[in-house]
Amino acid sequence: MHDWLQRPVGSLKGVGEEMAKKLARLGIYTAGDLVNHFPRRYDDFSQIIPIRSMRPGKVTFKGEVERVVGRYARARKLHITEAIISDGTGTVKAVWFNQPYLAKTIPTGTPVMVSGELKFKNNDLAMQSPAIERTEAGTDTRDTARIVSIYSETQGLSSKQLRALIQPLMPLIATLEETLPPEVTSDPKLMPYAMAMAEIHVPTSAGTLEVARRRLAFEELWYLMLASLVIKHEIKTEKTTPVPFEVEAAKAFVDALEFEMTPAQKQAAWEIFQDMNHDQPMNRLLEGDVGSGKTVVATMAATMAMAGGFQTSLMVPTEILARQHEVNITPLLEKLGYQTALILGKQTAAERKAALAKIASGEPLLVIGTQALLGDKVEFANLGLVIIDEQHRFGVGQRQNLKAKSGRLPHLLSMTATPIPRTLQLTVYGDLDISIIDSLPPGRLPIKTQAVEAGKREEAYAFINTQLDEGRQAFVVCPLIEDSDTLGARSVTAEVERLSKGAFKGRRIGLLHGRLSAEEKQAVMSRFAAGELDLLVATSVIEVGIDVPNASVMLIEGAERFGLAALHQLRGRIGRGEHASYCFLVAESKGAATIERIKALEKSQDGFRLAQIDLEIRGPGQIYGRAQHGTLDLQLADIGDAKLLAEVRNAAIRFLNNSGDMTRYPKVAARVNRLKAVTSLD
Repeated sequence: MHDWLQRPVGSLKGVGEEMAKKLARLGIYTAGDLVNHFPRRYDDFSQIIPIRSMRPGKVTFKGEVERVVGRYARARKLHITEAIISDGTGTVKAVWFNQPYLAKTIPTGTPVMVSGELKFKNNDLAMQSPAIERTEAGTDTRDTARIVSIYSETQGLSSKQLRALIQPLMPLIATLEETLPPEVTSDPKLMPYAMAMAEIHVPTSAGTLEVARRRLAFEELWYLMLASLVIKHEIKTEKTTPVPFEVEAAKAFVDALEFEMTPAQKQAAWEIFQDMNHDQPMNRLLEGDVGSGKTVVATMAATMAMAGGFQTSLMVPTEILARQHEVNITPLLEKLGYQTALILGKQTAAERKAALAKIASGEPLLVIGTQALLGDKVEFANLGLVIIDEQHRFGVGQRQNLKAKSGRLPHLLSMTATPIPRTLQLTVYGDLDISIIDSLPPGRLPIKTQAVEAGKREEAYAFINTQLDEGRQAFVVCPLIEDSDTLGARSVTAEVERLSKGAFKGRRIGLLHGRLSAEEKQAVMSRFAAGELDLLVATSVIEVGIDVPNASVMLIEGAERFGLAALHQLRGRIGRGEHASYCFLVAESKGAATIERIKALEKSQDGFRLAQIDLEIRGPGQIYGRAQHGTLDLQLADIGDAKLLAEVRNAAIRFLNNSGDMTRYPKVAARVNRLKAVTSLD
């Protein structure tokens, strides 16, 4: 019925080849993409006032063109159109640049409506590049005298042009079918879909616009919530083999540790053990701040599985982290009588052959590896538990792949050091049971964090040198591997050369970035961990899993290029020993968002609080979006709106309880299936 939504934008009136290319840069390829490209904000020009009553700011007035001239300013290489517009109560001067056709469009005597920013200039009222439309009888305004939609734009494509493309589609938008099931749309507070879509693009009033926004935001969250609930329901209906809780195994593990587990760690472990003791597969997320001890809890869960005769796989994002886990975990497990095996993309043939033989034997052990664990030759004989470390770094579908290798649906424990705000727990992570380690082990010193102006790096360098003189080690983090003329940010390759000849001349400096081979990365990290390097210049590749207790200071270049979560993770690479630690943040940009992020880091060590601030500043799409989960596709929904989330969740639960497998709603089922990848923690 709505085939027009699939029409290529190139077939729409006013869209030529060049315009189609510009639209493609915004992700707009079809008419459907165009109507789903919602405004990012609105300018309210709906109040028409006489010129004599106007004050500086956004205004709209109706008048007549008294005079208009166009001229070319050779010195400035641009065309200037100037007009004097009067309404009988006063006059306003308006100027436009590089619109030579305008003088012919609004000749002297033309009745017009004008909307834009009014300023006092040389004691006169003036407007620069205002929207102006002729007001002959029977014509409706699109860019003036109303609430005007402002869209995300791209070079050469303005909101005015986008409004002009959408306007002819309004009659078709009015015929759009409802996208929510009748059980949901029976709520009188929800505006019909077609009406909401029309209102979101061409608002008739501030009140109806808000109702439309709420309706479409409700839908965005409802489908996301429903997808989470469906995944959770599907997992609960699966069967697996329980891992019995062994009291003696738990005691033996605790006794083998060289430290006391925190109450939060013990509580998380107990929740995991309870889940594993059921014939429904566990689907739990272990969430904790940097340094909170998640790996200890996960290792304890692996020990319980091995005590029950099962194998466990621990999948991590990098080979450096895999080898580090092997070094740290193997001695502890050997005390308890268990072995580990290592599976990497690059390892010796003998090492891999021995590991594969162990796995195939079915003996209880912990298999540590990267995505190489998904390889065809890795066949688990008795996999009972899958642990995924830093889960948001793995692609969609990998969890199912790993599960399929075991011949059964094993218990799943995901871990993340990126604290997840409560609102995201209900939506994107709604399919999971969540355990939170909300405290750090005793003795962990806070990291003193300070912003450093770009011109005062030398002071920070001097402080770092005092730390190095005391036997400590340091990180310098850069956003790029190589210099870029367009980005203007510092790179690790150039920084190593600059620092080795300047502030840190004579120091032992290492280089670490993602383009190095696994062997090269491991060699650099081994030297740094052994104290053979004083300073490590690296990209954010060190964000996860680098544990060097002697490193006490970090300087992060281009801090504005990192989100709060990433900066907090990077900062977490220091402060792991007995020494006071320091983090310096150098930002070239002084934008409001940058200042807000840096101030937050200076004031707080609480990853959960910082995650909430990051969510508010950047939105969920950038934090948990395309790179991790496809796309959240939240254009209008405020993920922090707890009241709306509660309404959405209740509506989704009611619908799922009443509709069962959704066979009556194939379109709903299809959309939910597409969103499963978004909510899945792979």
